Amino acid sequence: MYSTEHSHANKMVRPYEIERLHYLDNLRALAMIGGVFFHAMLAYSPALHNLWLTADREQSVFIDIVAWFSHLFRMPLFFVIAGFFVAYLVSKRGMRGMLFNRTKRVLLPFIIFLPLCLWAIVASLMSAVATVEYKSPFLQMVAQAMATPGTPPPPFSTMHLWFLYNLMFFCVLTWVFSYINWSRLYKLFSAIKPLPFVLLFPLLLIPGLLLVESPFPAPDKLLPQLWAFGFFGLFFALGYWIFSTQDFIDRFQPYCIALFVASLILYAAYYFYIPKEFTFPSTPFEFPQNIIVKLCEAYISVWMTLVCLVAGKRYVNSHSRTMRFFSDSSYWIYIIHLPLLFAVQYQLMDKDWGLLAKYSASVGITLLIGAVSYLLLVRWTPIGWMLNGRKRAVNKTETVAMKQ
Repeated sequence: MYSTEHSHANKMVRPYEIERLHYLDNLRALAMIGGVFFHAMLAYSPALHNLWLTADREQSVFIDIVAWFSHLFRMPLFFVIAGFFVAYLVSKRGMRGMLFNRTKRVLLPFIIFLPLCLWAIVASLMSAVATVEYKSPFLQMVAQAMATPGTPPPPFSTMHLWFLYNLMFFCVLTWVFSYINWSRLYKLFSAIKPLPFVLLFPLLLIPGLLLVESPFPAPDKLLPQLWAFGFFGLFFALGYWIFSTQDFIDRFQPYCIALFVASLILYAAYYFYIPKEFTFPSTPFEFPQNIIVKLCEAYISVWMTLVCLVAGKRYVNSHSRTMRFFSDSSYWIYIIHLPLLFAVQYQLMDKDWGLLAKYSASVGITLLIGAVSYLLLVRWTPIGWMLNGRKRAVNKTETVAMKQ
């Protein structure tokens, strides 16, 4: 994914690139914090009622409509931005420096926090089994399994930290592919027009999506999953190549509204076809329904990712103390949010509150604890240095770049 020509191109675009790092960093933070809102919604999702630990008595179809739409592009957006910053690191520090940085910022947090998050989730689960009166169907199943000797343990999961696990694989593959000369492909990519791109690039995602059910799940298994490399890996590669193409995002600005409207139209068809109640194992779609669903997934994920990038450059391309705190704390908040969210939602399951009140409380308490704990325990400690790098005085336009 890197060549001599790329090195020269990256040096040529660096001043332009540094100017634009603010909106990319802010978008990445929004994608991470969006995970808190998304996972909180799943407790009130009719489709996931039988499969989610904290599924509540309060449910709404509106929750499903919003949740599964955001699901299609939130993590693809994150991987595009991740690929961009990896390309930035390669141009700044070389392949070896990039791998060292990603090992410290990505692999080490995964190794440290995954067992802690697993322990916290299991602890709150055991407490909920014993204390919650209105148990979710999945919680009832867990209680029954605990009372039945010989029940096999659940399969190992990387949970919500799967993105770190997969991202590290993508970084290693970047180093492996750096020995290939990509100059011809780079020239083709840098010259591509918006219309051919929005029509053709989503088709590259179809083979990976055909290997998994819809909506696509989190690739949270310990064994790397091929479909995730063919889906999220391509978004990562897209971000990597965007770094060397100065005006790539700007080319799509005139089409932003059209892509958004087209995505909503495709989502109407997509939501019509996907199950209104998920089961395990899932029931495969029949042809041609399966192809329609996969095409909708591919095109919505690409088009809405482009919409977010264009909108981000226009509306959140700013540097301020508030945005800097939001950006810095988002990584820590995302790492700890799921154990916190589950613990809060278990307490809310027996409350006779409305859906909006329960949802607001679960999100608000989780974000508050995450932000306060970041201020008190993380920001100026070795944990913060590991996640975001040491703070030091730098030029205002380079502040975000330095923390990468």
